[in-house]
Amino acid sequence: MLIVTAFIWGIAFIAQSVGMESIETLTFTGIRTLMGSAVLLPIILIKDKGLKFDRKTITAGILMGSVFFIATNLQQAAFKYSTPGKIAFITATYIFVIPILRLFQKKKTSIITWCCILASAVGLYFLCIDPSEGSSLNIGDLLTLGCAVAFAFHILLIDKFTKIHDGLKLSCTQFAFTGIVSLILLPFFEHPTWANISAAGIPLLYAGLLSCGVAYTFEILGQKYTPPTLASLIMCTESVFAVIAAAVLLGQIPTLREGIGCVIMFVAITISQFFQSSSQKE
Repeated sequence: MLIVTAFIWGIAFIAQSVGMESIETLTFTGIRTLMGSAVLLPIILIKDKGLKFDRKTITAGILMGSVFFIATNLQQAAFKYSTPGKIAFITATYIFVIPILRLFQKKKTSIITWCCILASAVGLYFLCIDPSEGSSLNIGDLLTLGCAVAFAFHILLIDKFTKIHDGLKLSCTQFAFTGIVSLILLPFFEHPTWANISAAGIPLLYAGLLSCGVAYTFEILGQKYTPPTLASLIMCTESVFAVIAAAVLLGQIPTLREGIGCVIMFVAITISQFFQSSSQKE
């Protein structure tokens, strides 16, 4: 489930990028997440012979949805300023935020992991900053870093709640909450037209039905049986799929410097999570 999730998410970065050519952040997020919620309702209806959501599951889903709302809208907004491959790799830095957050749960982090965090920072420098052009972190990079922190919290919440609540209902609730809040805020910040929404139809369908309806639900169901660090190792391969998809579908070939940054980050991510998953019990 988590490998399929990573693959779908990797291509979803392309759908999100193309969709932003026609509509804006809240519009895209609101429609895609409501699609994802709608896809799950009939499955829950058939599985449980009715739509029975208890109060504790709804509360947990809303809490997850609150964090997901922040994470996904920050990421979606970043597509105005950056490329899918770059956003994918910066998003993958949630892999390092998780062990930092787990310090507050009194979970120790190895020296190797901290070394990998430093290596990831070096990779980010190569990926985001080109001294020859006098460039620095752009707003898209900063938005994506914020999104990575939010997704780290989201992964830890999933790890907590899937042990005691139904994964399908959690997923459905978080999408419904994110979609409703996005559409409530929509009139204050954006003014989409039906023509623009129609133009983004295919990206919305992919992001809504597959990325939300299938992939995020698979994430929740898969994490029920997988420790957070191992789960994040598998899911961070979305960045590899995204870079490949961007090159093949959009012709966005990374520069040599960006490629070096991507390689450094991916190696650091892989080493860190391989070491943790093989040496720690969570």
